[in-house]
Amino acid sequence: MKQPSRLWLLAVAENKVDGYASTEMIQELCFHLLRRTADRRRAARESAEIARTLHLLPFDARVLDRALSLLPDVQVGARDCVHAATALSYGIEAIVTSDKAFDSVPGLRRIDPTVPPSSVEDKR
Repeated sequence: MKQPSRLWLLAVAENKVDGYASTEMIQELCFHLLRRTADRRRAARESAEIARTLHLLPFDARVLDRALSLLPDVQVGARDCVHAATALSYGIEAIVTSDKAFDSVPGLRRIDPTVPPSSVEDKR
């Protein structure tokens, strides 16, 4: 999903769609970049670049409470509950992900990354 995901990030960077992320998502991205490359400067630089293109939303006690309340009833894991809870807590109706487990989250519409950003109405 690398190429379709890049198209979504490019659409966000070009202000064609609004992109939102929790601060936890940026931390998770940085963790995986560092694990994959072992290059601390690159992981920090690329994470910061992506963070600058997004509207960052705090991972706070309210989001944590919502994530924990979602966990027993949905198919996504604990980390992904944080992403779902962030979206729901801030009135974001859709999440771009190939993970079909997000279909189990009530109130959140999953958009597959292979769907071009230009074909999706921005509802935020």
